[in-house]
Amino acid sequence: MANDYYKTLGVDRSASQDDIAKAYRKLARKYHPDLNPDDQNAKKRFQEIQAAYDTLNDPEKRKKYDQFGEDYERYSAAGPFNKAPEGWSSSGAGFDFGDIFGGGGAGAVDLGDLFSHFGGGGPRARRTSVPRGHDIAAEIEVPLRTMLEGGEMQFQLQRDDKVESIKVKVPRGIEPGKKIRLRGQGGPMPGGKPGDLLLTIKAQAHPNVKLVGNNIELKLPITLTEAIQGAKIDVPTAKGTVTITIPPMSSSGKRLRIKGQGFAPANGTPGDMLVELHIKLPDVIPSSSRDEIERLNSGYPSNFRDSVRW
Repeated sequence: MANDYYKTLGVDRSASQDDIAKAYRKLARKYHPDLNPDDQNAKKRFQEIQAAYDTLNDPEKRKKYDQFGEDYERYSAAGPFNKAPEGWSSSGAGFDFGDIFGGGGAGAVDLGDLFSHFGGGGPRARRTSVPRGHDIAAEIEVPLRTMLEGGEMQFQLQRDDKVESIKVKVPRGIEPGKKIRLRGQGGPMPGGKPGDLLLTIKAQAHPNVKLVGNNIELKLPITLTEAIQGAKIDVPTAKGTVTITIPPMSSSGKRLRIKGQGFAPANGTPGDMLVELHIKLPDVIPSSSRDEIERLNSGYPSNFRDSVRW
């Protein structure tokens, strides 16, 4: 079944060139092979989107496509005055070159033989392949904030006893394990094309922030007073600063969940932020507070460490 290029891009047949370009950019970001390296369906879908855009973005090609359908290049030049042969409809159905050359009978003409007299070996002439260098794989550590928001970053690559400084644009919402392809920056090929550089994304380590699936885990230091009395504290999230409430008498290890403030992948649902409280004692305790600390100790039950027995 022939593809409907308008349906492929999700636009009406009356869509403007600007509408077509916007639809293409949206779908290309979603299905680009570099963002879906292990998804063959995404690769196939991207190829369909690209073919549709290449045709509909060109006013002349679009005009012929509207008249002849997906095989416009084949049929738009079929007649001596660039008209569709009799029996061919704008939907692209009902026409067969075999009807001109006697169908599949004994007198049928081989189109490859016919076109070979004019050079090029027919409509499917072989293309000379260009030698290409090998691809280079590398891993790049990206800060979580850059993975969330996208941006340009620079990294060092060791290659042939040399350290190169390379810039790369990180797409917004790219996940760990995804790959970015830098075309032409792989292994060289004398007399041919260089290979590509394939960068696998890895989340850069952070002392207080960790990505687990689509959830962001944050270790939040709080004072002893905040733990005892409770407090309202501002914390940074994926979408900006959020104020959370620390309940009174909170122990280290207590977790608070902030819905929808986790990692937001390019094609997926955002996770949550899990805030884990960690009581941080001051470096120095005034001597005047020692009596008060002793009184605090009297509030613990005698068996409060029994849970660690095994």
